[in-house]
Amino acid sequence: MKKSGVIIAAAMLVIAVVPVAAQRQSGIDKLYILNWGEGVAGDISRWSPGVNVGKSMDFVDNCYLIHHTTGWLLWDTGLTDAIAAMPAGQAPSDPRMTHWRRPKTLASQLDELGVKPSDIKYVAISHTHPDHIGNVELFPQSMLLVQKAEYEWPNPLGVGRFKAEHPVTKLQGDHDIFGDGSATIISTPGHTPGHQSLLVKLPRTGAIVLSGDAVHFRSNWENRGVPANNTDKKRTLASMQRIADVMAKENAQLWINHDKVQRDSLKMPPGFYD
Repeated sequence: MKKSGVIIAAAMLVIAVVPVAAQRQSGIDKLYILNWGEGVAGDISRWSPGVNVGKSMDFVDNCYLIHHTTGWLLWDTGLTDAIAAMPAGQAPSDPRMTHWRRPKTLASQLDELGVKPSDIKYVAISHTHPDHIGNVELFPQSMLLVQKAEYEWPNPLGVGRFKAEHPVTKLQGDHDIFGDGSATIISTPGHTPGHQSLLVKLPRTGAIVLSGDAVHFRSNWENRGVPANNTDKKRTLASMQRIADVMAKENAQLWINHDKVQRDSLKMPPGFYD
């Protein structure tokens, strides 16, 4: 009887331990920062009215390739690959805006990592400005994750809309992408009606908030500068505060999408964060 009891207890222990072990093995194990463009912003006071008027600044355009045990997630798709073929880059019609160049195409960077467009399970879009959605249709089979308000926004730029046949999940607020808390979309409207940011939790690196364009560079964040072309100043400030609250709760870093100084301090492929 004693021996039987030990066997039963051991079996119950195995049953209890296996789900816990499986849970530890799930989640995100790699995050790559990809170079989706580099440029020079002609007048950064566009993003922080009244501050640094007429001052130019080097900008970058980052995208993030994230591997979860259940599939790949691409956060934003950057400037169109077509710019890589332009020797002088893409000059803006307004010199205050950003003159963009593409040192590498998205397709080539994925290829270097051994990832095919068909491998991407989800493409999540922070918002629909051209420097964030330029290559969406390289992934016609991937599920788009975008806020309903953004998807249905009549974009004043006249570009950045999605093909009607592209599979899409129209979100209305926050969304746990993989269902385990490792990648959570955070609704941060203001820059555009349906802007969203991403909270990523990595086993070793810890929590990171990917800003999208909720903020454009470090001083813009520190001074709570609201770009002149944002759709809603009040909601922008509320979203900045929400990001600050998430960072405090999760002890998270803030990775600012266009901040070249910060980007230059981070690992680029083949390096990654885990």
